Amino acid sequence: MIENSFAISATFVAYLIVMLSIGIYAYKRTSNSEDYFLGGRSLGPWPAALSAGASDMSGWLLLGLPGYAYAAGIEAIWLAGGLLVGTWLNWLICAKRLRTYSIVADNALTIPEYFARRFADKSKLLQSISALFILLFFLFYTSSGLVAGGKLFETVFGLDYRFAVIVGTLCVVSYTLFGGFLAVSWTDLVQGLLMAAALVIVPIAAMEGSMSDLGAALELKNPELLNLWTDASGQSLSAIGIISLVAWGLGYFGQPHILARFKATRRNGDIATARRIAVSWTALSMAGALLIGVVGIVYVDAHMGGAVKDGETIFMLLVNAIFHPVVAGILLAAILAAIMSTADSQLLVSSSALAEDFYKQVFRPQASQQEIVRVGRIAVIALSIVALFLAMNPESSVLGLVSYAWAGFGAAFGPAILFSLFWKDMNRNGALAGVVVGGITVVLWKQLSGGIFDLYEIVPGFIFASLAIVLLSKLSGGASDTVKASFDEYQSKLQSLD
Repeated sequence: MIENSFAISATFVAYLIVMLSIGIYAYKRTSNSEDYFLGGRSLGPWPAALSAGASDMSGWLLLGLPGYAYAAGIEAIWLAGGLLVGTWLNWLICAKRLRTYSIVADNALTIPEYFARRFADKSKLLQSISALFILLFFLFYTSSGLVAGGKLFETVFGLDYRFAVIVGTLCVVSYTLFGGFLAVSWTDLVQGLLMAAALVIVPIAAMEGSMSDLGAALELKNPELLNLWTDASGQSLSAIGIISLVAWGLGYFGQPHILARFKATRRNGDIATARRIAVSWTALSMAGALLIGVVGIVYVDAHMGGAVKDGETIFMLLVNAIFHPVVAGILLAAILAAIMSTADSQLLVSSSALAEDFYKQVFRPQASQQEIVRVGRIAVIALSIVALFLAMNPESSVLGLVSYAWAGFGAAFGPAILFSLFWKDMNRNGALAGVVVGGITVVLWKQLSGGIFDLYEIVPGFIFASLAIVLLSKLSGGASDTVKASFDEYQSKLQSLD
């Protein structure tokens, strides 16, 4: 339990009041499903960029990544570098194209709906299967945020882990339930700035005084921590190990909660500005997260008597050791910000899959806009309860849960999204094969180990999904004239929608 928790508690309460106030304000501006699930496509470059970044990074940026750097040293740069390149490429080649095509595809709000309309799938099979994979992988992704919340409240307030997870879940659900996408995006803007500030301030403060010569201190402790090509024990990193770390960048092309920010941007002309903001924020935040982990290695030895039990709590321990309780409360609120900014987005995308892609398409095609929003809010509650049960294991790793969900989305949707935006002859059968093969490959590969099976499952999933898309599209005769005409319309509007 962190000392002086009363002052920290007061800061947390004040922070939550601000977030709930934003949610209530957004509630008053939410009148239909487009407002609830995409904010009326009204995001400017700053909220679009920081909302995408904050919802992407989640609690793993302040817990999982510093914990990895604490254990492995600068080896973690491989992972951070892959993510930075993936962020840049996603904004560069997907954002404008996906926003444009989702409008051309009869204003498609969700990724499954976009697939169905992009490929004129009247059977709704592609939409339903896509929604199923979203629900499957988001349950793991959301539970990772709840695990991070449990660790936060357990470490700060000394709560029982399971009770702490429940408290964190209530915090997230409370404003997602009411405000929908606008609440999520506006709070993400605030939370993204808070996260970046915390990630810069903490390592700088920790390196003051005796910590100023960080390189020499690490060299003295373990020179392998400064070697990019070996792990902390001195073993050379294998090609499989390096590829697995860098390949995290592939995941960006298939993350529904990030892709939703592209579709919600108010105009194509804002995307270049948003890309520069997003990439800068990501670079700054990940550099800070890596530095926290590396600084923590030396700081713990020098000031805290040795290694910590759970490396994923290193950020919290440094904050408590260095700062006044009021400042510590603000900085620790950044963890809550990171958790909330991702879990709320994941719950919202999952609820949209249930409401728009299952309920409306299968059970109530005639459902009104208000009914869809109501079902979406009920889905938020139901999905959060399932994720809560998955998060109840106190031994769960934030980074472990994120890596599985990240691979699942990246392989199931990444190739399908990219091919749909660039290949005119892709058809419904190819898209369906890509989603199914990518998703199943990740699930099966995860159960295997040894040799080639130590490769991060997103890599084979991405490759096999791409092959399935090309082969099935060609074997089933390519795109119909209707689908080709839609592609031509999308191409012509790429510039006109600026």
